[in-house]
Amino acid sequence: MATTKQRTAAKRNIRSAIAASKRKKTIASMPKKTRTALGKQGAAVAARKRRGGTEPKTRAELYEEAKRRNLPGRSKMGRDELAKALGHR
Repeated sequence: MATTKQRTAAKRNIRSAIAASKRKKTIASMPKKTRTALGKQGAAVAARKRRGGTEPKTRAELYEEAKRRNLPGRSKMGRDELAKALGHR
């Protein structure tokens, strides 16, 4: 049997899910400028992967290298910050 706290949390989660579905925060409902920017960003990542080479291309790859080097603050860094901290730029 669920406790009162669990029932309250479940109701809150349901209300949150209903509200999110009403907001329809999907890529299709974003402004054209934003959709274009997201597309360009994705294309840039794909291009970096296609070029090949020894330098890590994605944030995930840079993060793994930072983890191997035990770089502090790596979880809060973006791709560019990781690349700079690792000396890839």
